[in-house]
Amino acid sequence: MADPSSYRPKPGEIPDSPGVYRFRDEHRRVIYVGKAKSLRQRLANYFQDLAGLHPRTRSMVTTAASVEWTVVSTEVEALQLEYSWIKEYDPRFNVKYRDDKSYPYLAVTMNEEYPRVQVMRGHKKKGVRYFGPYAHAWAIRDTVDLLLRVFPVRTCSAGVFKNAARTGRPCLLGYIGKCSAPCVDRVSAEEHRELADEFCDFMTGRTNTYIRRLEKQMAEAADEMEYERAARLRDDIGALKKAMEKNAVVLADATDADLIAVAEDELEAAVQIFHVRGGRVRGQRGWVTDKVEEITTGALVEHALQQLYGEETGDAVPKEVLVPALPDPVEPVQEWLAGRRGSGVSLRIPQRGDKKALMETVERNAQQALVLHKTKRASDLTTRSRALEEIADALDLDSAPLRVECYDISHLQGDDVVASMVVFEDGLARKSEYRRFQIKGFAGQDDVRSMHEVITRRFRRYLAEKEKTGEWTDGENAETPEIDRNGAIVGTGPTEDDGRPKKFAYPPQLVVVDGGAPQVAAARRALDELGIDDIAVCGLAKRLEEVWLPGDDDPVVLPRTSEGLYLLQRVRDEAHRFAITYQRAKRSKRFRSSPLDDVPGLGDTRKQALLKHFGSLKKLRSATIDQICEVPGIGRKTAETIAVALARSAPAAPAVNTATGEIMEEEPGTMGSSGEPVAAGAPDERRGQET
Repeated sequence: MADPSSYRPKPGEIPDSPGVYRFRDEHRRVIYVGKAKSLRQRLANYFQDLAGLHPRTRSMVTTAASVEWTVVSTEVEALQLEYSWIKEYDPRFNVKYRDDKSYPYLAVTMNEEYPRVQVMRGHKKKGVRYFGPYAHAWAIRDTVDLLLRVFPVRTCSAGVFKNAARTGRPCLLGYIGKCSAPCVDRVSAEEHRELADEFCDFMTGRTNTYIRRLEKQMAEAADEMEYERAARLRDDIGALKKAMEKNAVVLADATDADLIAVAEDELEAAVQIFHVRGGRVRGQRGWVTDKVEEITTGALVEHALQQLYGEETGDAVPKEVLVPALPDPVEPVQEWLAGRRGSGVSLRIPQRGDKKALMETVERNAQQALVLHKTKRASDLTTRSRALEEIADALDLDSAPLRVECYDISHLQGDDVVASMVVFEDGLARKSEYRRFQIKGFAGQDDVRSMHEVITRRFRRYLAEKEKTGEWTDGENAETPEIDRNGAIVGTGPTEDDGRPKKFAYPPQLVVVDGGAPQVAAARRALDELGIDDIAVCGLAKRLEEVWLPGDDDPVVLPRTSEGLYLLQRVRDEAHRFAITYQRAKRSKRFRSSPLDDVPGLGDTRKQALLKHFGSLKKLRSATIDQICEVPGIGRKTAETIAVALARSAPAAPAVNTATGEIMEEEPGTMGSSGEPVAAGAPDERRGQET
């Protein structure tokens, strides 16, 4: 690990002008490329106190051994040079988008004497017109099959074309009218190229021109009583309209635009792009990237724009690009896009209307792509095994932690403090083993004390189960849990009469707590007090990649591409989700509580009957016992119990409209946490930040 001060440039060496900089490691490999409006100001940020740097930035500057820069004239030149260097050097600490699949394009090889329509994947070639990308290759073939009736362009390979020219016989498509057969000189090269140009024009959205022309020709043929030709033109029009229907109109003003959406978490980001031409979605694609550097949504958008348009020119860059967040600054990026297109490009965030609605659809696709990527990554057996091995190596464990338990504390401003315990076995969630806790040892907000209490209670139960069954084990005789192919532990440990494992009967190999050094210390202290020294403990702080170990002053920083870090994050996020869900349920139940809850034997049905009969709890409170007995299903003894329960509960203060000072009338059947009606304008006591 290098000390950044050892290669820090001397004062005054760094120019105060736009430029691009490169960090290199000790082997002279470029590990990071960045651009700046002012090189001096930007590079100074990297050479401050390491404690003040983001963990990702700190990892980069300590890996680097030197820094160099190149001065340019404008920020647009800096943007272009940054893109070129990222493509050339592939730096490990830069954001690098990778396609979540290889998308097919509809390509027209205009660089050939006889242009060919075909499906293409991979890198784009010069002189080839591309349309798409499409989600599936069969969607391209269906579209081409419809359009060949009107634009009979060659689709055969070079070998088939040469063989047909040699024999003087066209292929089947030539016989059925779906190819103009330039191989046997039915049309000249110029006529065939004109057909290819018309095909490309139709695919770019200029559809109405051709449909109107065919409709005019059909009418003329009918007037001349050439009914067969009119019928053929009618079928051609139907084929074109059917091809157009495959892409529904999403923007009524026939806009050409690309919509880019980003879904992200702390470690990864997914980008989805919809290509809209002539108001119709003509293609879709997506990328997924590891967030190997500290980066904003605007910066992710900027990198996506570089990848999307870095090698495009002309109409391939649309007039309008809609994004969820703008790069900072936006002017150089907009100028760069205009330079690629050759005319102005609008780069903006949609605010309302059809474009805003379509952007929400793209965002949902991005969220789904991120979830699908994580699901695929988590379900792979080889990946899970590598993740467990990486965790074992990083934490210096004797073996891979086949069972991992994670704990999280949740509360709402100190109220309803709860905790969660989630279990992952062989890298997969074991939801039947999840447990939840209410904090009972003290009142108020103290995550460290709460963590100590939860760990103590969980492992005290574990020790009690072992003692009750007489299955105390020590180091040499301890059994290793057997894992079946579904990730379940079988064959060891105490079980109930029905064969199911007892609660808390299995110990984990690793305890993960949601938090930093204080929470880790509390968990370790709880285990030490119980005499348990064979269970490893670590902590993973929110929004950071730092793994904390008991007694260590510095955290363990796992590599950004580590599957072990990804697994720890999934475990922590699942514990947080489970804790939040329980905390919200408890809070909701508390807000729905009523003095009638304390009446023994009074169920929900009779509670509803009482409120329906009297209209509100206030009127029920003022009713006599005889009046309460009038409610169907309520006897005199129950009525007396209800009256006593309501008399013991203090009435709530009247609700006040905070804007006017007016005392609000109650709304029938609307009840607050004390059982009293809640006014429509009363402040919501549930607001607050969840932890």
